[in-house]
Amino acid sequence: MAVIPLSVVGYLYYRQQKKELAARDIKMLESQFGEAIRGVDTALKAGYSVENAFIQSGKDMDRQFGKESFIHEELEIIRRGLVINITLEEMLSDLAVRSGSEAIEDFSKVFLIAKRFGGNMSEVISTATETISLRIETRDEIAAAISGKKMEQNIMKIMPFGILTYVGISSPGYFDSLYVNLTGIALMTGLLAVYLIACFLGNRILSRLEESG
Repeated sequence: MAVIPLSVVGYLYYRQQKKELAARDIKMLESQFGEAIRGVDTALKAGYSVENAFIQSGKDMDRQFGKESFIHEELEIIRRGLVINITLEEMLSDLAVRSGSEAIEDFSKVFLIAKRFGGNMSEVISTATETISLRIETRDEIAAAISGKKMEQNIMKIMPFGILTYVGISSPGYFDSLYVNLTGIALMTGLLAVYLIACFLGNRILSRLEESG
């Protein structure tokens, strides 16, 4: 009888996990993108054009993160686009849309304006590098600050089941009155609903705290 209602819970849990994994991937891409922009800045100061600076940075990122990394795939798409004469502005705008990263979107907008109106690209990218690095550092500090709360939350999630298992093993039949009659079943079902709501609210609060970074 529990399969149908709990399958809904399982679906909601799956959606939550999928959202968390997507957010984790975006954070990883942002961190790698920040390093890539740092490499672009270095290449520009060495005399490369901005397009060639991105290509050179792609080679550096391959050595740093490997060819299985997010940034390798994205910089390779940019390199291929430049080969077929797609502008760097278009490629960065496309990356911003596909990644869903606010940091990359902000960079692509600033880059587009600087490119269109003839700004100092080295200065623009240096400033963008500092901004992205500061944002990532702030986000990481927030994540570190709430990591302890996440651990506490996970312990609290497991504790009720641990208590039930311990009592059930040490005192067989102790919970029979709660599972063999309608009153007990209704009571335990209500408590399970309260437990699930508490888990949902706890996850929501921690997610909001992370998103605020």
